[in-house]
Amino acid sequence: MFDDHRGLLFSVAYRLLGTAADAEDAVQDAWIKWSADDRSQVADPKAYLTRIVSNLAMERLRSTRHKRETYVGPWLPEPILTGGDTADDVMDAESVSMAMLVVLETLSPLERAVFVLKEVFGFSHAEIAEAVERSEAAVRQAAHRAREHVRARRPRFAADRSRQREVTERFFAAATGGDINTLMELLSPDVTLWTDGGGKVRQALRPVVGAQTVAAWFGAIGTVTYQGVEPADMNAELVEINGGPGLLFSAPDRVIATVTFDFDTEGRITAIHNVANPDKLRAVADGTRHDIGA
Repeated sequence: MFDDHRGLLFSVAYRLLGTAADAEDAVQDAWIKWSADDRSQVADPKAYLTRIVSNLAMERLRSTRHKRETYVGPWLPEPILTGGDTADDVMDAESVSMAMLVVLETLSPLERAVFVLKEVFGFSHAEIAEAVERSEAAVRQAAHRAREHVRARRPRFAADRSRQREVTERFFAAATGGDINTLMELLSPDVTLWTDGGGKVRQALRPVVGAQTVAAWFGAIGTVTYQGVEPADMNAELVEINGGPGLLFSAPDRVIATVTFDFDTEGRITAIHNVANPDKLRAVADGTRHDIGA
């Protein structure tokens, strides 16, 4: 019975935590609690397990908050490979996008749990109140605060999925070919590049802003040595990351970085998330594709 709900539990935990490793740990801890409980008294296993994993994830969020606040450079979520079904469902894809996870990071643990359970998984306020062990009134207030916060910081993307993929493919070709003009054409004038090296590899410690600077950054990919890897030894491929098209860069012996994009209504790239911290690339490196549908 636990295995029947394992995918759902990972989906909830990953959206609450933003890292695959922590989400897997929360699911494992949920299994331990489930194994020790008197399951004969459980009328609704799905709701019961969701409650366990949500509370475990909130506890973990509180304990990791200081580490994230003192992180070297921008903190970005841990990317995961996703299956095609995720990208086909706009809500699922949006809710697990790097941009959305970055916004969710600014919520309190309670607000984040309430938002995810309500807006993504469709739980009622009463069900969420039981899951997070708060009053229904408190849950309604948290849901309202979270929804307004997310709406203000994360307008829903309007560019259709095929347009996003087309722009990503063109960006990929232009970056690997050093075509600065095409890169400039694809980027919004005020595009922002966020790079996460976590102090483990050299990356920009502040956001890189502006089409010209960002285009020059990516236009040099095919000509410079990166993390000790010569351009001729670097492989780049187009893959689905966090519900949308992204780029995966690898050396013969390891994954080097992932790159994902945020788009405006016209399909121009408004933000780029570049994760290069090796500690955050393990989920991508093992090749597992996650079905994180609600």
